[in-house]
Amino acid sequence: MDHFVSSCKINNKNGYTSADTVSPGTPGTPASPSTTPMTRRSASPEDPDPAKPITDAPGAQAVRIGYVLRHLLTAGFAPESLRGALTMDSPGQVIFARGRRAWTGSDLVDWLMEASGGLVRSRQQACAMWQCLLEEGVILHVAGELPFLDSDAFYRFFMDTPPGGDPLPTQEEYEGAEDDLHDAIDVMNKRAPHATLRYILRKPPHERSDDDLEMVYDELMRIRALSHLGNSVRRELAHVIVFESHPKAGEVLFQQGDEGHSWYIILRGSVDVVIHGKGVVTTLAEGDDFGKLALINDAPRAASIVLREPNCHFLRVDKDHFNRILRDVEANTVRLKEHGQDVLVLEKISNAHSHFKYTVMAGTSQKMLEHLLETRLVGGGSGPNGQEISSMYGDPFLEDFLLTHIVFMPTQQLVSELARHYRIEPSPAQEHDFVLACKRRVVQFVNCWVHTVRHPVFDDPHSLAFLEELVGEVEQDAMTHPGLQEEASLMHHVTSQLRRYQEDRAAAAGQKWKLPPCGQPVAPFSNATSTRGRAVIRPSDDIIFRVYCADHTYCTLRCPVSSTAEHIKLSAADKLKLGPTEDLVLVEVRSSGERVVIADTDLSVPTGLGGLNARLFVAPREHIDALTPLPEQEGATEAMEMDLELFSMKELAYHMTLFDWDLFWSVHEYELLYKTFGRQSFNQITANLDVFLRRFNEIQYWVITEVCLATQLSKRVSVLRKMIKLAQYCRDFKNLNALFAIVMGLGNVAVSRLSLTWEKLPSKSRKLFTELEALIDPTRNHRAYRIAVGRLSPPVIPFMPLLIKDMTFTHEGNKTFQDGHLVNFEKMHMLAQTMRSIRNCRSRHLVLEPFSPKCEQDVKDYIASLRVIDNARTLSSLSQKLEPRRS
Repeated sequence: MDHFVSSCKINNKNGYTSADTVSPGTPGTPASPSTTPMTRRSASPEDPDPAKPITDAPGAQAVRIGYVLRHLLTAGFAPESLRGALTMDSPGQVIFARGRRAWTGSDLVDWLMEASGGLVRSRQQACAMWQCLLEEGVILHVAGELPFLDSDAFYRFFMDTPPGGDPLPTQEEYEGAEDDLHDAIDVMNKRAPHATLRYILRKPPHERSDDDLEMVYDELMRIRALSHLGNSVRRELAHVIVFESHPKAGEVLFQQGDEGHSWYIILRGSVDVVIHGKGVVTTLAEGDDFGKLALINDAPRAASIVLREPNCHFLRVDKDHFNRILRDVEANTVRLKEHGQDVLVLEKISNAHSHFKYTVMAGTSQKMLEHLLETRLVGGGSGPNGQEISSMYGDPFLEDFLLTHIVFMPTQQLVSELARHYRIEPSPAQEHDFVLACKRRVVQFVNCWVHTVRHPVFDDPHSLAFLEELVGEVEQDAMTHPGLQEEASLMHHVTSQLRRYQEDRAAAAGQKWKLPPCGQPVAPFSNATSTRGRAVIRPSDDIIFRVYCADHTYCTLRCPVSSTAEHIKLSAADKLKLGPTEDLVLVEVRSSGERVVIADTDLSVPTGLGGLNARLFVAPREHIDALTPLPEQEGATEAMEMDLELFSMKELAYHMTLFDWDLFWSVHEYELLYKTFGRQSFNQITANLDVFLRRFNEIQYWVITEVCLATQLSKRVSVLRKMIKLAQYCRDFKNLNALFAIVMGLGNVAVSRLSLTWEKLPSKSRKLFTELEALIDPTRNHRAYRIAVGRLSPPVIPFMPLLIKDMTFTHEGNKTFQDGHLVNFEKMHMLAQTMRSIRNCRSRHLVLEPFSPKCEQDVKDYIASLRVIDNARTLSSLSQKLEPRRS
């Protein structure tokens, strides 16, 4: 009793006022504003309270969820041990009694995990789900003082607030709640990550754990208004930034002329910027920020900020923290100048585990390379087994430089600088040891370069010529300088790698590919499907494909994969006798009728078609609108006809994972850079990445196609059940790319609208699908997926479209150069982080327990080229015929 009284703090002078934000009402109806005692100031609260609701009244959906859970808890669904109650005999006093009106946090967590049927797998997840109800005021701590905790603190539903509360549920209400429980848990599960983040942001800064700070930092990395800030600034902001909500439209956040106290970033909603005499001068929306100028200039607010809509959410940084962070950043920044200009910007590292005191934020490419050679590569020998020196101390500067240098320092320039450093001539003031140290560092750099980047180093003619020269020079220097023996050994290791690579290239010489005419994916020209995945598409490989005219006549071309669109256009025009070529264009025509003009400078065109069932056309520019899809484009791609009932889904997932892994293994990390910045900029192909990205779309539309082509209801239910099972096995095999494709296919409107089919699906399959859907939930930038994949050990096949999105977001949200001449290396670090995640996924080879199927070759042939309809109009029509829209 003493512990309970203590935890409730019954002497709270505010009694229940702060918690009772919702009065008793009918199910699904939020309390009216007149009955809500809590009011809000227009000014921002100095310390957000994680125990208080963020809205004046909960939304209708949250209220309904509250009634579902409360009905089940109070109608005997919970075990006897979970039935506690609270009654109030006078204001400010709480007396514990036997009944059914309040529960401890631990009991609620226990009950939710049991009631969810396995969908809620951890206590942490359950706490987050209850927190999302607490922040809307659906549940309340009995004294309104605690956020949701997995402890013996007591909570009650808003409809059970004193003095009497709502009556207990009827049998009919209880049965209805049972039917709605699964949907309620699904909604709570989707809201939980958002609620967790808001709870952290409402904590006092000193109470945030390291995991809390990492979650906030990850969120700040995705906010557009902060994209120009360095990573160290964002890490500092993670400690002090707070969440703030304002429920009422028309509320004035601050007035023009007020003293500036805070900087704001809009998380949700929009605001009007109002200036006296001018009215609304602009509107700011999610991702925008305001209020910073007054803090920087220490001046009054230049405009008023008025909320345009209800329930606006903000992130807020107060003035003292803002000024301190800017001051600390400047104090921890070192700028090296040459001829009056910055050439290198360093920032002090706060990580006590790092071997280095400073990390690079920006610099000229030459100065960064010089700094790297002097500080990240020792002059007296290499690291163990020739590994990257810097990685031993947790500093990624060397690897980030190697992974991204092609963006700011082309290979020709890099090898020229390396040659200059190796061949440095000693001056009278320089000792002999200094020259030896320079040579050692260059050799160690080259060894790390080959180890990190691999084949592109051997493919580039400039780096290849430099390696051959360097091998001879190091061998010659080692004979006169015994201190270079270890470096000579490293160069022998490099040359052996080069020799093996050249032998592999010679063995694959003359490799040909085809883009089949009936919508199938790019494949080897021969029928040897066993080598399909392991073969890497190279720029010099030939590819055979068709190019059509407006009248659907065509020619067949054989060109190198690296051919430009202009070369393809001119070759097709010559074969098709199209006459003058000045006004011709190459066009991709998709099954939907969409036409995409391909730039003359684009490369690897046949492998990069955006539509699964697309075709290449050549036509005069003025005739583009007359181009129409081929009749067969609206139907399914040509594929092996087999009944899914013949396959075990585990067997299908097994071979699908092996096939997808081979495609993923063929993608080099550089291809992400080529795609992000434009392959024309590097004169490089992205064929392997294009084929892997197409695979995602192929699986997604295959799922939709198979469901929509199943005309019998029982057959359709069977296909649906098998697809959900296939997704589960792909998850078990860590093929997350296929998992996303299957679940997104099942979520397509042509499938999701088939209500009769879904109703016939076994409840076990529906629960499994809900669980898989939660994993691919895109909210908070796919937070659920990122957390899940972070817990997996390699090998993993990641969700590649999200990695492409991350690269694009980083590129478009951050300048490549600062002040016109300094490389923004913080951008390079973020790009390298994404590229490094691919390296980590492939850091171990895929080894699956061998499967012993009866029809192994049939399965392999089936998954290599799936039957696909990618025309949304056709799929919608098929879906409507299966289950016509109800009037």
